[in-house]
Amino acid sequence: MPRGYGEIQQKVLLLLFGGLVLGLSGSPKTYFKILRGLAEDWEEIERRALKRSVFSLYGAGMIKETKNKDGTFNMTLTKRGKKRALSYDFDKMEIQKPQQWDKKWRIVLFDIPELNKKERDALRFRLKKLDFFEFQKSVFIHPYDCKKEIDYIIEFHNIRKFVRFVIADSLDNELHLKKHFGL
Repeated sequence: MPRGYGEIQQKVLLLLFGGLVLGLSGSPKTYFKILRGLAEDWEEIERRALKRSVFSLYGAGMIKETKNKDGTFNMTLTKRGKKRALSYDFDKMEIQKPQQWDKKWRIVLFDIPELNKKERDALRFRLKKLDFFEFQKSVFIHPYDCKKEIDYIIEFHNIRKFVRFVIADSLDNELHLKKHFGL
């Protein structure tokens, strides 16, 4: 399976290819052989996605591995990982207002395809709930540091490749935004 595609895209391609091959095949024995091959490819896609996720968490210092005497490994949350896992309850998540504003704007831009409409709607809902200003349909602005919260939301919904986070020193309609946020 080509690696330039996301996990879901790979699965769709695999299903389409499998359907094409099954349609061209005439023997029941061949059907089962093809289906076994499709199942193995499907599991391989899942393994790669899991491996990427674990590597990312390990690199971020969220998990650690310990080797057991029998040669197996255990993956456990680090103190940092436990703190991060416990600190983000979507219902209670909020962006902390500092004593003094650093005069920087946090901008979240996204272009999430229609295929991922649920994730797009969830992101938009969460940004509004965190009191972001909807500048455009897919551009939201906030004055306070929120990188960790946004990263968590992006990872939770698996939409990293569709979302950008920008920190800006000024915006041309800043007065309106300052008024909106009470700055």
